[in-house]
Amino acid sequence: MADSGINQLHLDARIAELQPLRRTPAGVPIAACGLAHESKQIEAGLPRDVSVELQAVAVGDLAGVLASASPGMRIRVAGFLAAKSLRSRNPVLHLSKIEFLEGNENGFQQEVCKEKG
Repeated sequence: MADSGINQLHLDARIAELQPLRRTPAGVPIAACGLAHESKQIEAGLPRDVSVELQAVAVGDLAGVLASASPGMRIRVAGFLAAKSLRSRNPVLHLSKIEFLEGNENGFQQEVCKEKG
């Protein structure tokens, strides 16, 4: 077994796609989505436009929170990266925290936060 190490990602993103809520054979709720991120970052002292799309999944109570969202909503998320499956090593962000960000255009920010226990 591998050592415990840091595997934590924080990201502001837009929900690009949202799949319907489903359940595992054991009845655990799962919600999956595609996240799109765009920002300006500094790399080697120079500004850079950055964009990335990433698949994400929420399990348990947090799945219901994600399932209540709509495509186009802006969210702030935290979680860890894991391979999609044994056959596909593509990364999937497993969410542990979701904040819905709304109303930022007038300097007002409303956050609805749900953190996995």
